[in-house]
Amino acid sequence: MDEIPAIDMAAPLAVRLRPVTLQELLGQQHLLQPGSPLMRLIQGEEKHITSILLYGPPGSGKTTLAKMIAHSDSRVFVELSAVSSGVAQVREMLTQAEERLLKENRETVLFIDEVHRFSKAQQDALLPGVENRWVTLVAATTENPSFSIISPLLSRSIVLTLRAIPNAEIQMLITRAISNPQGLNNEVTISPEARDSLVLLAAGDARRALTYLEAAAGAADGEITTEALGRAVDRVIAKYDRGGDNHYDVASAFIKSIRGSDVDAALHYLARMLESGEDPRFIARRVMISASEDIGLADPGALGLAVAAAQAVAMVGMPEARIILSEAVTYLACAPKSNAAYLAIESALADLRSSKGGAVPPHLRDGNSGALRDNRESAAREKNSYIYPHDLAAGVAGQQYLPDDLVGTEYYHPTTHGYEARVKTALEAIRKMLRGKA
Repeated sequence: MDEIPAIDMAAPLAVRLRPVTLQELLGQQHLLQPGSPLMRLIQGEEKHITSILLYGPPGSGKTTLAKMIAHSDSRVFVELSAVSSGVAQVREMLTQAEERLLKENRETVLFIDEVHRFSKAQQDALLPGVENRWVTLVAATTENPSFSIISPLLSRSIVLTLRAIPNAEIQMLITRAISNPQGLNNEVTISPEARDSLVLLAAGDARRALTYLEAAAGAADGEITTEALGRAVDRVIAKYDRGGDNHYDVASAFIKSIRGSDVDAALHYLARMLESGEDPRFIARRVMISASEDIGLADPGALGLAVAAAQAVAMVGMPEARIILSEAVTYLACAPKSNAAYLAIESALADLRSSKGGAVPPHLRDGNSGALRDNRESAAREKNSYIYPHDLAAGVAGQQYLPDDLVGTEYYHPTTHGYEARVKTALEAIRKMLRGKA
């Protein structure tokens, strides 16, 4: 293994505390199981992986893992910028890597951060080096490789998905950074409130946590307080605890503002959650629930938009996810409202829990079931034979669908709001036909 260079104490805190051993790595234990491709490569056991794509959010350890791979088994680490390196630089680097392999028998690990910024021509230029194993390519991206990486390179790669660092491990990182001699060396302390706020601001990004911590330490007078942290990062630390009562208060106010059609209040609480580091996927889930519970068929497009927003949030991530959520929240808050679908299923469930709802009417049962093959059912089947609605001009058959003890029950009561007004008119006519009164 190459000798790890001495730490430059003038370097940023995030650089000084970059993990150099697997034991120091946070949050990615799912990739480090014994025998996994990444473990074999880091330990120098894997000789045949030609390309690795590290896909994950910022600050999750992509560069750190690349350097661990490079420092194992005497590999040479070369880094290219996806912003400033052109095709000529890529080809020159591959030529040097080929010569190094032939003359020195030393492998080259080529690390490209934000590889999705490489053009198609630049990615094409990498293919000979990857194909001939002149380099072990370790490329990092925050965007889905399926959309940002060309197919030939993707097909020669193993995609490893990194996760945002859990809050508990971000707390461990902060504690380690304050006490580590290569970190802040116990020159400052941090209040519990400031530590919790820093964890929220980090939002799973270890580099951001250390950057903010270093800035706050420079602005603190012995102790990092919430006020000092807010001044250092130029952001107001909103009162919001993702694990406590305030979390539920703000989330509740958010949903109730959408339900109440107050778009400005809804956007305020959305901003409050985002600014405090709430997981945007949690917010997106609440938006989907609101579309069904509070809007329903008053605007059937609301749920589709909410689902699309949730998918986009998962694909894009922060900070752009804030725009997607803003669009969805604005739409839902301004949409007509109806909780009729919600009340309908609650009422149906209440009947079941009260032991209502007997046997399925014979003419609705599965024709292949044992019950219908029983001769004792034959008389009932003949009397109550199933009518196929598509055979009728109106497409609605006047026959019994509910169990006997629930005949005449109505669970769904549409409002006159938005699209649901049309549903209400149509349903009144349908129910008359079902009861043979049309």
